[in-house]
Amino acid sequence: MDPSAAAQPVPPVDVVRPPAQTLPVVLASPHSGAAYAPDFLGLTHLDVGVLRRSEDAFVDELFGPAARVGVPLVRALFPRSFVDANREPYEVDAAMFEGALPGSANTRSPRVAAGLGCLPRVAFDGQPLYRRRLPVAELERRLAWYYRPYHAALRKLLDETLERFGHCILVDCHSMPSNSPVGLGGKGGRVDFVLGDNHGAACAPALTHMTERWLHHHGYRAVRNQPYAGGFTTQHYGAPIQGVHVLQVEINRALYMDEAALSPHAGFAILARRLAELVEDVGRTTLGHSAFPPWIAARDAAE
Repeated sequence: MDPSAAAQPVPPVDVVRPPAQTLPVVLASPHSGAAYAPDFLGLTHLDVGVLRRSEDAFVDELFGPAARVGVPLVRALFPRSFVDANREPYEVDAAMFEGALPGSANTRSPRVAAGLGCLPRVAFDGQPLYRRRLPVAELERRLAWYYRPYHAALRKLLDETLERFGHCILVDCHSMPSNSPVGLGGKGGRVDFVLGDNHGAACAPALTHMTERWLHHHGYRAVRNQPYAGGFTTQHYGAPIQGVHVLQVEINRALYMDEAALSPHAGFAILARRLAELVEDVGRTTLGHSAFPPWIAARDAAE
């Protein structure tokens, strides 16, 4: 398919900006998109209900209140099962395509082996997504119209924030199923959050430390880097020596939604309010100092 031969069905990305950015933080939600284009649905035998299980459903809305504390949010509107913006652009399974991939394509990563490349091969439950192989031109079309506009918008926000504040903290926002081994927490009880900083390479240790302590302070169980140390976004943009700090946050979906019904429950508003507070405190963190900020306990005492 010629990328110029079809119309782009929906805008690929949305940027939610506060009236004024007051904190050196950018939020990103690459997996909460739910706009399923008819041409995509025509290529798969799976219905939308099955496809939606791959989404980080409502994560963009969950972090929406953080804009009120002066933080922009970039969100992909296309679904993760269509294009996964948290992968390398050519991190794909060669067997999915008719035609030659670029020589630089990453076809052997563990994510590709699991069927979860930039264009996923399988749905959340392992079912094949496509009836037949796709032309390589379809990969190029999705990269040009969806993947690259998302990353261009994200890069623009990071550059603006870095220029204005001298450093930038990117919080990459995700969710995890509650019935996964990490969500259940094995024998140690449920895990509420997984913080991924690429094993310390993507952001200042003080930032990860403060975030972990903040979550524990507010009654959540948080772990680091296991099993989610961060995907492409964390690895590609995290450059602490250049002033760009990236922290991936995975949230247990049971905290805010009914996973079977795919709908938020009463915990949604409570968690959204807490996350807005967390984002504000992350933005105020002194990155070179690991002490727990004293204003957190003082604010909680005043509530």
